[in-house]
Order: sequence, then structure tokens, then C-alpha cells
Amino acid sequence: MDFYFSPTPNGWKIAIMLAETGLAHQTILVDLTKGDQLTPQFRAMNPNAKIPVIVDHEAGIGTAPVSVFESGAILLYLAEKAGRFGPITALERKEYNEWLFWQAANQGPMAGQLSHFVNYAPKDQEYAHGRYKGEFERTLAVLETRLSQRDYIFDDYSIADMMSFPWAFISKPLGVSLAPFPNVTAWRQRIKSRPAVQDAINLYKDAQFSKTTNAQQNAVLFNQSAQHLMS
Repeated sequence: MDFYFSPTPNGWKIAIMLAETGLAHQTILVDLTKGDQLTPQFRAMNPNAKIPVIVDHEAGIGTAPVSVFESGAILLYLAEKAGRFGPITALERKEYNEWLFWQAANQGPMAGQLSHFVNYAPKDQEYAHGRYKGEFERTLAVLETRLSQRDYIFDDYSIADMMSFPWAFISKPLGVSLAPFPNVTAWRQRIKSRPAVQDAINLYKDAQFSKTTNAQQNAVLFNQSAQHLMS
């Protein structure tokens, strides 16, 4: 299996799952700052030109390799392949889908936009920063309520936790305190202490670019438009 990765919260989601399951794979570092994700070869695997992506050479579906993009879809695919950390019954699958879609549609985009205005955008964006900080805090409140009577998003540690953990993990660098969210704080610590999670967040750590890249000097990573995907 090939794992196309960059050391970002979205990349960590899949790195955690692969480390937890021990599924055989090779990690291929994608340099987002240079536009590796915009090449025709990469876009053939993910037309949205984002990481993460996996290519399973032993998918058991015909003879051709199978590529999977989007974090939630990849996590479900790997859970089924490994027989671990995912839903078993139809009702469970419905509930897992709800929380995976919640992260992909709410926590991830709001935290990602907050990260942009904290780390990469010009510093005079008070309204945008305040909006996304508030929205990210709102998603933490959703998690806080969910975790009020359980240690994990479901009864046991699962792909739902792997999906939501990375953005909560970096809340402090985003300027958001977890002090008002004690259940999230405890959940974050439980997951952070897992050896597989530590391995994942240290994977290619020296390739992180949040302190060296910004929207003003890297139009490849930021300031994209339709023409980047239609050339």
C-alpha cells in the first residue's frame, strides 16, 4: 500500500490508523509547498488535489490497484481491511458516518480556516480570525458534550477519534485553550499517550512548513483557483 502524506492534521489521521493497525505500507512524502499534489499523476488518484491518499495494491478488487481519497473514506476503507477500529453493524455504520461526516464538514474546515488565519494569512484579518476561532470552539463544545459520558466518541477507541483528534491536538498553537473543555482535554491526553499516535505525529516532522511558509510568498499552496485543476 502507498500512503501519500504530508505532516499536517489531515495527514496524521491516516498515519495514526496505519500505525495502530500495522498494515504494510510505504509512506510517500508530498511536498505541498512545491505543488506535488497538483501534478497529473497525483490528480489521477485524487481529483481534489489534496492529501491524504492511499493506493492499495492488494485490494482484492480485480487486479488493478485501488486508490482512495478523503480522510473519512480512507479510514472506513482501512477499518474494513484491518477488521479493527470501525463499525460492525448497520446501525454502527450509520453512527460512524455521522461523526466522520461531522468532522469533515465542521471541525476540520473550521479549524483549517483558523489555522490559515493564524499561520499563513496577513495579520490584519480580525473578523476572519474571530469567526473561525469561534466556530472551532463551537466544534469543541460539540465534542465536550459527546465525551461527557464516555472516554471516546464511541464506547471504544475508533476511527472516529482518529479523525477528530489531530485538530484538537494542535488547539494551543491555534490560540484556543482547552480549559473550558475538560472532557476534550482528557480525551486528547488519552489518545496522545498512545505509542502509535506519537509515531504518527512525529512522521516526517522536519518537513512541517507552518513556520516557514505564508500566503504572501507561496501562491502554489495558497491562492489557488479553478485554473490549477483545469490546466
